Amino acid sequence: MNWITNYVRPRINSMLGRREVPENLWIKCPETGEMVFHKDLEENKWVIPASGYHMKMPAKARLTDLFDDGKYEALPQPKVAQDPLKFRDSKKYTDRLRDSRIKTDQEDTIVAGVGSVQGLKLVAVVHEFNFMGGSLGIAAGEAIVKAFERAIKEECPLVMFPASGGARMQEGILSLMQLPRTTVAVDMLKEAGQPYIVVLTNPTTGGVTASYAMLGDLHIAEPGAEICFAGKRVIEQTIREKLPEGFQTSEYLLEHGMVDLVVKRHDIPDTLARVLKIMTKRPAEDITVPAAVEKPAEKASA
Repeated sequence: MNWITNYVRPRINSMLGRREVPENLWIKCPETGEMVFHKDLEENKWVIPASGYHMKMPAKARLTDLFDDGKYEALPQPKVAQDPLKFRDSKKYTDRLRDSRIKTDQEDTIVAGVGSVQGLKLVAVVHEFNFMGGSLGIAAGEAIVKAFERAIKEECPLVMFPASGGARMQEGILSLMQLPRTTVAVDMLKEAGQPYIVVLTNPTTGGVTASYAMLGDLHIAEPGAEICFAGKRVIEQTIREKLPEGFQTSEYLLEHGMVDLVVKRHDIPDTLARVLKIMTKRPAEDITVPAAVEKPAEKASA
């Protein structure tokens, strides 16, 4: 026992009135370098007030913000094999899972819930990026499939909020098999006549982009989100050419027809309510039309 560290220092700190300060008390804006108090950022839905930069939003907070009065039924996490390949790199896969669960207070990367948005029932599925980069594994794939089955049972739309680095390497081919499984789930929902909307958040990459993230009836993206299969640096090294400025951002994809709308986070619930009531042929009265980010104007030819 180190008596100086464990006894003397705490006594001195208490006498001087010193308190431990949380590490994340202030958060730096990636664009401007501005320091924002974390409570102010949380109250503004994790959007930097001055620059408008959209930070990553916790999955459970997104569900609370989306549904009316923040009330929804959380869907249970399916039980699956935890480490089927007994994988280990610099660290055991089971240890990585344990650390991520402690960090996020979640069983895996997918959080899903059933609730109402402006009176319209829907199922929402959200990736938690802080859980191993939102990677898609067996547990995540099973949770997504169960969410689609619930939407079919409830005869309601499903909204997906991907935020992922792609398939989970620690599960190998078993992770890749979740791509066709989730694609089949999307087809089942469409055959049932229910809308499927994807809200692309930062980042949406890899196998997730190559499967259910780009199969929506409507694709909405948050401003500045990175949306791609392979990263910009990988592409530049492969083709040995410099890519355009803003390549793979939501605004670039909107200009080139890969995204239907770019909508600010504060306006997403209103946007979803409006378009879903149109798609399901329900009355859309008393719904505020949000201010979507306009599509960039085409350059005039010389």
